[in-house]
This record gives sequence, structure tokens and C-alpha cells, in this order.
Amino acid sequence: MESVAGRTVLVTGAAMGLGKSFAERAVREGASDVVLWDVNEQALKETAAELTALGRTTIHSAVVDVSDRDAIAEAAAAARAAVGVLDVLINNAGIVRGNRYFWETTERADIDKTVAINSLAPMYITLEFLPDMVARRAPARVLTIASSAALVSNPRMSVYAASKWAALGWSDSVRLELEQSGNGHVKVTTFCPTYIDTGMFKGAKGFWFTPIIDQDDAVETAWSGMKKGRPLVVMPWTSRMNRAITGLLPLKVRDFYLNLVGVYHSMDDFTGR
Repeated sequence: MESVAGRTVLVTGAAMGLGKSFAERAVREGASDVVLWDVNEQALKETAAELTALGRTTIHSAVVDVSDRDAIAEAAAAARAAVGVLDVLINNAGIVRGNRYFWETTERADIDKTVAINSLAPMYITLEFLPDMVARRAPARVLTIASSAALVSNPRMSVYAASKWAALGWSDSVRLELEQSGNGHVKVTTFCPTYIDTGMFKGAKGFWFTPIIDQDDAVETAWSGMKKGRPLVVMPWTSRMNRAITGLLPLKVRDFYLNLVGVYHSMDDFTGR
């Protein structure tokens, strides 16, 4: 897929941050329709207005709590009625809770919410749209935003890391299922970046050769990888190296190294938005 010009795109978590940037990229590239989902009604309304003013793309927006399976089903039905079969689905919505050790968790509902939004929502949302993508036999893309936390364990974000491990495992398995079943016209990409300067990880620290990623750079890298149909996009290069080290070194040696370069203390001062 060289461009999304003339195609239909749906972005979750689209009111701000990466999601807004993905939606803007789709509009500027000439998408025919862009569907915006977000739980923040006011921010969503403002983003929809901004994107409508950019050009001829038709913007559709819906307030959707993606932690609610029934809300997903209802919004998906409305999206199908409005735009038909999607060409591109971007599973971007996500939350993070951190800066405590797991046993210090006081808000146990945060565990359910994190897993519901980061792990289960991409599954349920994709299940709403993927059957039609498969049946249509035309080029289509599914991009899921995971995290480098899906590649390397990290203190003070255990539930978040678990949710992103699940997202990566599911997403890449679906990729294999599509290839194995002869449905390679639908390409699945999983994006695993380190911390991005959207404000979501405010207070988190970069580490050895790994500064906080610029939002525009992250969007460009994920967007390009998605269009090319790359299975896994890991950013930056140090995360790819850390992933390789995890598979090669004995566990204690790996832990010593990742602690030394600062990975294991990157969430010490995390506050979030």
C-alpha cells in the first residue's frame, strides 16, 4: 500500500497524542473517510473540527469507551454503516498506570482497565472489522500500537508491560494466521516504541542512547512501516538491541546490563498526564 489516498481509516484514541497525529496523517494523505474514536468527548470534538478544516476527507467521530465490549460493537456497526469496509485500522488507544511496585497497587480497578484497553480492546475492535477485510480480497492494514515494554520486562509498570506483551503476542499471531490462511492481502503491523513525548509518559526517563522519542518521528516510523506491511516495527535501535540481548544473555547478566544502562529505573519518576 503506497498511500491511503481514497481509502477508509479508523483510529482509536484519536482525540490527542499519537492517535490525533495518525488521523491527521491520513487526512493529509487524502483518505476518503477517517473515523475517530475516543472517550474524551470535548477533545474529540475539537480534533474532528480541526481535521475537517484540513481538506476534503469526510470525518466521522464517535465517543467510545473501548474498555466496554458492547460499546465497541455498537460503534463498529455505526462505522460500517457510514464507511463500509475499512482499509486501515489503527489500534492506538491505550493507558498507563505506574511508578509503584505491583504489591503497592491500591486501585485494583486499574488492573482491569489497563488490560481491557491495552490488550482486549484491540482484539475486540479488530474482530469487528477484520472478517470484512479478509473477505473483500483488497489490500488492507491493521496497525496495533504496543510498546517496547512488550519486549523487555521493566519495574514499576508490571501490569502495563503485561498488557503490551499480550497485545504483541496476539497481533503477531493474527499476522501469521492471515499469512498461513492465504489472506496476505491484509497486513498486520505491531509498533513497539520506547517512551514518546505525548505526555502519556510524563516523568519517565530516557536511558543509554535512548532519549524520549519525538511524536512526529514515532508517527512517521509507524505509518511508513504499516503501509509497507512490515510485521514488527521497533523503535529506536537500542530496543532492538535490548531485545536481542534478552534472548542471548543469561537472565542475571541481562538484568545487570539493563539496570546499568538505566532501563530498570526509567519509570522511577513517572507521573503521567
